[in-house]
Amino acid sequence: MSAKLPRVPLGQQGMMVSAQGLGCMGMSAAYGGYEGEEAQSEALAVIDRALELGCTCLDTAEVYGPYTNEELVGRAIKGRADQFQVCTKFGFKFGDGQFTGFDSTPANVRKVCEESMKRLGVDCIDLFYQHRVDPNTPIEDTIRELKALVEEGKVKYIGLSEASAADIRKAHAIHPITAYQLEWSLWTRDAEKEIIPTCRELGIGLVAYSPLGRGFLTGAIAKPDDLSEDDWRRSNPRFTAEAMEKNKVLVDKVRAIAEKKGCTAAQVALAWVHHQGSDVVPIPGTKRVKYLLDNIGAYNVKLSAEDMEELNFAGEGVAGDRYTTEHMKAFTFHYGAANV
Repeated sequence: MSAKLPRVPLGQQGMMVSAQGLGCMGMSAAYGGYEGEEAQSEALAVIDRALELGCTCLDTAEVYGPYTNEELVGRAIKGRADQFQVCTKFGFKFGDGQFTGFDSTPANVRKVCEESMKRLGVDCIDLFYQHRVDPNTPIEDTIRELKALVEEGKVKYIGLSEASAADIRKAHAIHPITAYQLEWSLWTRDAEKEIIPTCRELGIGLVAYSPLGRGFLTGAIAKPDDLSEDDWRRSNPRFTAEAMEKNKVLVDKVRAIAEKKGCTAAQVALAWVHHQGSDVVPIPGTKRVKYLLDNIGAYNVKLSAEDMEELNFAGEGVAGDRYTTEHMKAFTFHYGAANV
C-alpha cells in the first residue's frame, strides 16, 4: 500500500496542498476511454482512493470536456469538498461546445467562476487559474477581477498557467500569485530557463502537469498503435513512430534506474520532478486506481545525484515538439516558441 501523502505549502500565500496532486482531465477528455458509466465509476473510485491516501489536490478546468470534468469532480467531492483542495481554470470561449478563442475579460472571469462553483458544488474555489493568457485582454484587468473575487470570498488563491515571465510579474504586482502551472518533466524542461527562476524569485509555487510525459515516460507506450483511436496523442509530434523510437533512449534510462531501485519507471520519472524542489507539486493524471497507487508511491523514491545526472543527460535532445504547429497557433503559448 502506498504511504499517505503529507501536506506541503504551495507558494507563500498560505495555501496547503497534498505533496502530489491528481490531474483529472483524462477522466473526461483527451485520452479516450472515458465514456460510459463504468468509466465514470472508476474515475470516482480513483478520487475516493486518492482522498484515503492524502492525495487531495484535484486539478480540473472548464475546458475539460468542456464542463464535464468539473461536473465529475463535483460528483466525487459532494458532501466532503472541505477535505480537498479543488483547483480549476478559466480563459477560453466556446461555441457549440468547442474552443473558439480566448476570453479573460473581467465579465467572463466572473461568469466562469460562478458556473464552475455550481458544477463543482462549492461556494468557494480553492485555486482559480488563468488557463492561458488572453492576448486581447490586459492581464492586469484579469487579475483585478480575480482580486475582487478573492475579496468576495469566491476564490481563495489565484494561479497562472503558461504565462510569460513579464506577465507573471504584471499579475503578481496586482495581487499575489500563489501557483504557476506548467508542463514539466524529464522531456519538457524549457521553462527552467526563465519561467521557473521568475516564480521562485516571487515566491510562487510550481505545479507540474504531464510529469510523466503524457504517459510516455512510464514505458507503457512503445508505438502509436498502443494508443486508442480517439486518443489525441496520435496527432502529437512526440508520439509519431519516428519520434518515439528516438525518445526510447530516455525511457530505457528511466527503466534502468527503476530496475536498480526496485520501483516502476513511472515512479522514477515522477521522483525526478519531486527532486526539483520543495516548491514543486506534480499532478499526474490517471483514471485507474492501480496507476494512482503507483504514482503516489513515487513520493518516497529517492534518487541520488548520479541518478539525476544520468536522467538529465538522457533527457537532452528530445525528438518532436510538444504540440502541433496548429495547436501552438491556437493556444498561443506565451513563453516562447523555444519552449514548444
